[in-house]
Amino acid sequence: MSMIAGLVEILLFQGFGEVVSRFLLPPIPGPVIGLVALLAWLQIRKAVPPQLDLVASALVQHLGLLFVPAAVGVVMFWPHLKSNALAVAAALVVSVVATIAVSAVALRVTSRGRRREN
Repeated sequence: MSMIAGLVEILLFQGFGEVVSRFLLPPIPGPVIGLVALLAWLQIRKAVPPQLDLVASALVQHLGLLFVPAAVGVVMFWPHLKSNALAVAAALVVSVVATIAVSAVALRVTSRGRRREN
């Protein structure tokens, strides 16, 4: 029963994110908004409820299954990927570099506050 409660909690935040995305922030995907809202809620509570921890652990243990549809898509669209290999490779390289840069800036910004506290 507690696993159902954890799933309901996750789905409520995702539904909230979808509503906010639909009416207030269309460029941001609903699940992203819901995830940020869940993170904020957990930060306010300063604890992870046991039912949510149970669901998260189960999902992480079976995370590999979520990659099956992506692998099927790669196989299905292989001719398109092959013909656009240069563009795909460039997009991958740019996105990796951008992710590393944004992560470094975020780490620097968050670590400044911790240095001042010490």
